[in-house]
Amino acid sequence: QLQLVESGGGLVQPGGSLRLSCAASGLTLDFYSMGWFRQVPGKEREGVACISNSGGITKYADSVKGRFTISKDYAKNTVYLQMNSLKTEDTAVYYCAADPAGAPHTMVLTGLDPRDWRYWGQGTQVTVSS
Repeated sequence: QLQLVESGGGLVQPGGSLRLSCAASGLTLDFYSMGWFRQVPGKEREGVACISNSGGITKYADSVKGRFTISKDYAKNTVYLQMNSLKTEDTAVYYCAADPAGAPHTMVLTGLDPRDWRYWGQGTQVTVSS
């Protein structure tokens, strides 16, 4: 059974850093695009970052470019989101997502539209506040 479990959220001051983790089970990262999304109450879920099945292609929302980095650890079957220079507007529940993408050589990257993603974790709260 496929399962995604996020961790690493918490309270951080503006300008600080956090690293989110998404432990995946029931799938092999080589064959899935992986993504991070976020949502605040009353707003639609938005894409933050995604990474291809091969890990060689990434995409970021304009609001986080240069501050956030998505990566895969194939040995641990875990996806990370390193978040630096955090701002109050980064406050949200962050979700990990997975989408089947075929063999790694195909270099498939599912985009940042949440409607295109098949599997979701339960989310972890990130609060940026002084």
